[in-house]
Amino acid sequence: MRVAHAPTKPTGVSRAARAVYVTFAAQTLSLAALVIFEEVRGRQLATELAAFGGRPSGADAEALAGPATAFAVLLLLAVAATVAAAAAYTTWLLRIRQACSLPAARSAVAAAWLIPGVNLLAPAVLLSETWRLATPQESRRTRLALVTAWWLSWLTTLAVFTLVLPHDASDGLTGLGLLELACLTLSAALCAATVHRITVLQPAPALHTQSPTPKVTPTTSLGRAT
Repeated sequence: MRVAHAPTKPTGVSRAARAVYVTFAAQTLSLAALVIFEEVRGRQLATELAAFGGRPSGADAEALAGPATAFAVLLLLAVAATVAAAAAYTTWLLRIRQACSLPAARSAVAAAWLIPGVNLLAPAVLLSETWRLATPQESRRTRLALVTAWWLSWLTTLAVFTLVLPHDASDGLTGLGLLELACLTLSAALCAATVHRITVLQPAPALHTQSPTPKVTPTTSLGRAT
């Protein structure tokens, strides 16, 4: 008797997608913690450090050691979460392309994100192509709308961090505020939505089951004696 097995998603792709969700959440939470610290203590700490020329000593150094250490830890966590999120997204993109028999060279993905000028458009094109070939049943309008929304939010986030943030940094330790947090949160949420959509809609690989061999019943021919 043939036993039917329900189709399953590729394990590697699903695990890579979960890693994206976790690291994006960690990145957002770590940045939120850094923004809260900046609002509550960062500006005052920056003023105190500036008053001592950035190098307090004696009792003053002891008083500032706790807040300065907390700031350093939060900053390292935010940086580590950002690196982990980038690695998780790259891994997912490579695995989904491999699952769809698409070119999946890590160098090509890195070039799309790191080459100046090219990285303003290539990552969105790469994702759109992957989505189109991985889930051909998805409507073109839905795909383009979500990819465009994510990419515009990412470009906005990039502009805020590179153009606006340096001007705000003079008011505190980092200058981070609600604007940076809101932009990054929206961009991460839209990127995670594209990852989820592609992963969920990707067709499961066909399972090849062996048909049972028909049972052959031997027959005996009896001749009539003459």
